Amino acid sequence: MSVRDRVSPEEWQIRLDLAAAYRLVADFGWTDLVFTHISARVPGPEHHFLINPYGMLFEEITASSLVKIDLHANIVLDTGYPVNPAGFTIHSAVHEAREDAKAVLHLHTPDGTAVSTLRQGLLPLNQTAQLVIGELAYHDYEGVAFDHAEKPRLQRDLGQKNAMLLRNHGTLTLGENVASAFTRMYFLERACTMQVRTLSQLGPDRQLHEAEPAVIEKNVAIGASGVSAASQFLVWPALLRRLERVCPDYKS
Repeated sequence: MSVRDRVSPEEWQIRLDLAAAYRLVADFGWTDLVFTHISARVPGPEHHFLINPYGMLFEEITASSLVKIDLHANIVLDTGYPVNPAGFTIHSAVHEAREDAKAVLHLHTPDGTAVSTLRQGLLPLNQTAQLVIGELAYHDYEGVAFDHAEKPRLQRDLGQKNAMLLRNHGTLTLGENVASAFTRMYFLERACTMQVRTLSQLGPDRQLHEAEPAVIEKNVAIGASGVSAASQFLVWPALLRRLERVCPDYKS
């Protein structure tokens, strides 16, 4: 029996969206071999969620290959692959603490990690960053996330924010669906890339042109209004159309 025949229609739709997110991360060049993760909660009271099969490249992941696990890392629906214990620690911490965290995306990109390593973190240097920083939390690095004792501290640092810089580590976003988590990550990663490129240009004859505090404050307020509507009805359908053109097999 196929995976599609073994799960509810609601779960299958989430599998499609999550597999799409993995393919899009690969398409955007945000991967780190088989490491980092995107997870999505399955509807129901059991707190089951889907995560990538450990050992598959993001460009290989399909709706059927995603592994369903519970909050104790037990595999609920086996697709023949294990899961990464470090990925489970981070993602389960967020899903456990935030009922609204239906999807969680974590990356180790060069620019996102570079900004996470700066003491100042993400700076309000441009419009994109200003739209992000009001939603941004920080969590200090504690080593590779094998230790479940880290989870309460990560949950505390995240609070009610929807994006996080994991210090010396990478980026994290969450959302009420896969579309919103992915869109938040796009803007966070883009802001980090803009900052890296901007700071690389500085020198005696090249200095920052800083935005007025009132402008920054206005954009922070706009960013706090959320990305849900835009991501769900504008951004995500367009991204799915792209996948239909380049790799429709993600739906298998």
